[in-house]
Parts: sequence; structure tokens; C-alpha cells
Amino acid sequence: MTMDHVMIEDTKTFRHAGDLKLSHLTMSDAKETLWWCHDVQLDHVTATGDYFGKNCENVVVNDLQLSGNYAFDGGRNIEVHNSTFQTHDAFWNCENVTVYDSTLIGEYLAWNSKNITFINCWIESEQGLCYVDHLTMKNCALVNTNLAFEYCSEIDAEITTTIDSVKNPVNGRIKAPAIGEVIFDDPAIQASQTQIQTRRQSA
Repeated sequence: MTMDHVMIEDTKTFRHAGDLKLSHLTMSDAKETLWWCHDVQLDHVTATGDYFGKNCENVVVNDLQLSGNYAFDGGRNIEVHNSTFQTHDAFWNCENVTVYDSTLIGEYLAWNSKNITFINCWIESEQGLCYVDHLTMKNCALVNTNLAFEYCSEIDAEITTTIDSVKNPVNGRIKAPAIGEVIFDDPAIQASQTQIQTRRQSA
């Protein structure tokens, strides 16, 4: 299915659908839209609604302006470019997600996920980026974010802003101009397994 220059004013559209090309769409009530869909291309889409894109696979996004919580929960093989997400709990339970040149504002970003990459992104996420296996961040701003990276493994993060706090990362590398507080309070986590680099100190 191909749709171009369309306004959709209904919830729960696109279920168990494949080979979708949606461009220049406005979805004013996109609650529970794009569930269990595969091979989806979104170009210049504006959507408002919770639980957008649940359990989707093979999704390529360019210029998605999304306002709504729990976006792309359970998704697989997702690539996002030049988009803005105002949502908490985005990309939970996901696998193989790469986000380029985008802004993400909310809470609890990408928990319980695997193979997550952010490149050139602006991220504001209270207690975001926890319980991630294989987390990569390149040239990303991470602001208004506390207790980040808790129980994350295989971290490779290059952050351009001060991180409020980091808690119990399992292993990897975190590089930032400064970190307000680094917390290791779980005896099962070995602090030596995570290389933390700041301008003030290296641990």
C-alpha cells in the first residue's frame, strides 16, 4: 500500500500490514497505529498518539514528528533519520535500532533492548538508556538525564554534554565532558569493567 499527502483522523490504523509506503501523512489521532506491520517506509509523517509502531519490523523512517508515549515498543530492525520524538518509554524491548540526527525527549528511553545506536542525536530522558545490551552513542547530547546506563552492557558512548549521573553500567566505555555523579552500589557490578573518561578525571 502507498499513501501520499493524506490526513488520517482515526485510531488503530494499519494492523498486520506489509510493504507500506506512507509519505506526507498527518495522523491526528494515531493511538495504537502501525501494530505488527513489516517492511514500512515513513517519510515526512506527523503523528500524535500512544503506542505508535508496536511490534513493527523492518522500518525506515525519515522526518517523523511523533508526539505520544511508548513508541515502537517491541520493534525490530528500525532505522530513523531527521526525526523528533516527544515520548517516554520509546524503543522498549527492541532489537536492532539505529537513530540518526534526531531529537528524543521523554523518560526511560530504550529499556530492555538490544543493539541500539544513536548518532548525532539530542536526547533528554530521565533515567534513560538502562538495561540495554550493546549500546552505541556517537556525538550525542545527553541532557536532563540521570541514572543513565544502569545495567547496560557493551557500551560505547561518546557524549558531547555533561551527564547528570551514571549508575551501575556493566561494561564498556563512556566518554563525556563531565559527569555529575558516578554510582556503583551493586556489589555484582565491577566498576573496573567500565572505562569512564571525562575532562576532569578518568576512572
